[in-house]
Amino acid sequence: MSASNEQAYPPNLADLARSIATDAHDGQYRRDGVTPYIEHPAAVASRSPKSLGSQATAWLHDVLEDTDLTCEDLLHQGIPENVVAAVEALTKQEGLSYEENLLRVAANELAKDIKIADMLSNLADNPTKNQIRKYARGLLILMSE
Repeated sequence: MSASNEQAYPPNLADLARSIATDAHDGQYRRDGVTPYIEHPAAVASRSPKSLGSQATAWLHDVLEDTDLTCEDLLHQGIPENVVAAVEALTKQEGLSYEENLLRVAANELAKDIKIADMLSNLADNPTKNQIRKYARGLLILMSE
């Protein structure tokens, strides 16, 4: 994204996204049943590019999939269309294979960067052997594009 596009974002975009994600994931926990789920988007944001659009997408990357929020809700709360499109691309679509979902992600550069950060975060969080294989396959797909 060019600097001029980055400047078009409101300066508080990452804070807004973090606030929306924190509210949306309230009461959710990681698979250990103890860790608040919001720690995962925080970890993804820490591994993501530092641009406002990337940070906002990282914070919001699971809200459409794991909460009741919709694209329209995000737009109504002030999230720019291209960030909402990236979050939507990151949301698993029923009926598509893992690889097909990754191809949807790869078609959106903003989503692709965040999905790579998401996979790295998941790999750093005590993954099972099957998860390691899955994310390794996914990273190869995304990195080959």
